[in-house]
Amino acid sequence: MDKTQNKGLPLILIGGQTATGKSEIAIELAQQFDAEIISVDSMQVYRRMDIGTAKPSKEERELIPHHLIDILDITESFNAAEFVRLANEKITEIKSRNKNIIMCGGTGLYFKAFLEGIGEAPPQDNHLRTELESIPLEILLSELKEKDPQTYLKIDRNNPRRVIRAVEVLRLTGKPFSELRSEWNKNTAVKFPYVYIGLKRDSFDLRQRINERVDKMFKTGIVEETQKLLELDLEQNPTAMQAIGYKQVVEYLRGLRSLEETINLVKIRTWQYARRQLTWFKYQANMEWIKIDKNESEEPIAQILEIIRKKSEER
Repeated sequence: MDKTQNKGLPLILIGGQTATGKSEIAIELAQQFDAEIISVDSMQVYRRMDIGTAKPSKEERELIPHHLIDILDITESFNAAEFVRLANEKITEIKSRNKNIIMCGGTGLYFKAFLEGIGEAPPQDNHLRTELESIPLEILLSELKEKDPQTYLKIDRNNPRRVIRAVEVLRLTGKPFSELRSEWNKNTAVKFPYVYIGLKRDSFDLRQRINERVDKMFKTGIVEETQKLLELDLEQNPTAMQAIGYKQVVEYLRGLRSLEETINLVKIRTWQYARRQLTWFKYQANMEWIKIDKNESEEPIAQILEIIRKKSEER
């Protein structure tokens, strides 16, 4: 397909685990398709959280316009509903310029909300949230196990933010979080034709790439970046404070472990997160999967082009 044949392509959605190479492939596709990229990442929305979130470089963003990056100060909150609203605004804006669109990222819930609609769960209650944050995680999990066993079995029990949100919904509505999350509002679901592609790699290859990425993060200054974020009230945003890399560096700055131990812990936590991402995408998303072999870039591009070609012919 050359650019003259590419106008009016379906939305191209690229998801998958961290460090699979999603951004690089999205940029290459954007060059071929005369497209702009919408980031689907819950942390890249924050200004100055650059190194730890692996944002596209200045050069990459000058080459291809990227959207929903650096749109919030570190103290501001963000959620799936806000993502869907802004993503739809950007789609309208980009289409008005007669450009194609690639949505790329690893935040599975944002993809799900965009494709299927927004659930009916209530907004955050700051007073209740403060109360819940003071309660030990074990007690919150016990409450969740008793009142919403379905969510208890599926939730990441090592993620206090998600546990707190599930209990918050229980207390605000009297309904299980699992029940409310299933009540997706189809009126907010995407109305555009799209292809949804998942990228994955061999486990050994992916873990090696994660380790290399983490080493690079520390060499390029994530410790200094985190220190500056703390000065800008990073701790006022519990969501951002839980971001892998930043959370562990904050603990290092407080003297809880050595730098070497911190680097190793970030590698472990990132690998654990990548495994959870793969499980989520496999069970929550209807994707067309493409496996990327080590050091291979041309073959996945060719496979994606074929998927897009078939989708375009179906329309």
